[in-house]
Amino acid sequence: MPVIAVVDYEMGNLHSVCKGLEKAGATPNVTYSPKELEQADAIVLPGVGAFDPAVQHLRSRGLEQPIKEAIASGKPFLGICLGLQILFESSAEGTQPGLGIIKGKVRRFRPEPDITIPHMGWNQLEVTQPKSILWEHLPSDPWVYFVHSYYVDPIDPLIRAATITHGTQTVTAAIAHENLMAVQFHPEKSSNIGLQILSNFVAQVREKIPA
Repeated sequence: MPVIAVVDYEMGNLHSVCKGLEKAGATPNVTYSPKELEQADAIVLPGVGAFDPAVQHLRSRGLEQPIKEAIASGKPFLGICLGLQILFESSAEGTQPGLGIIKGKVRRFRPEPDITIPHMGWNQLEVTQPKSILWEHLPSDPWVYFVHSYYVDPIDPLIRAATITHGTQTVTAAIAHENLMAVQFHPEKSSNIGLQILSNFVAQVREKIPA
C-alpha cells in the first residue's frame, strides 16, 4: 500500500484523516520529520484552527521548505481545509505570510442577512474541473461538509477545481494543478463522497509509484 505522510504540526484532525486514508487503501504515517516527508509516496496536509499559528508551527518545525520541495518534485499532495489556506500568500485572518505556493489571498466571507459565519454544514460543489481525478466516480456536483469562515481567492482562476455558493457569494472550494490538490471541505467528514475523493487521491499516488 502507498505510504502517505500526514503532516503533524499540532493543527490537524489527524485521527479522522488517517482513518479515511486507511479506508481508501493507503498507509498513513503521521510525522513532522522532513526526511519522512521526502520518503513518503505522497503528502496530506490537514488543518483545523487559525492561519497564523498554523504557519508558525510549520516554520518552527522546519517544514516549510520540505513541503515546497515535495510539491515541486511532483509528489502527490493534498491539502485539507486550513491545509489549503496556508498554501496561499496571505490571509485576512492573520498577519503572518503564508507559504506562497499558490498566488492569491485568503478572504473572509462578507456578512449577509440569513447566512451563517462560519459556513458550517453540507453544501453542494459546483465542479469547474470535471476531468480532475478528485471527482472521478462521483455524481455531478456532490455534497460535502464544510466548517470555515475564510475562503481562498487564487489569482489564476484556472486552478479552481470546484466552487460553492454561500448566500450570494460564490467562492473557491477546491483547487487542482498537476500533482497539487487541496480542498476547503473535510473529505474525512463527508461520508461516502469524501471517502471516494480520498480513494481517488490514493489511486493517483499508486499510479506514480514505480513498478
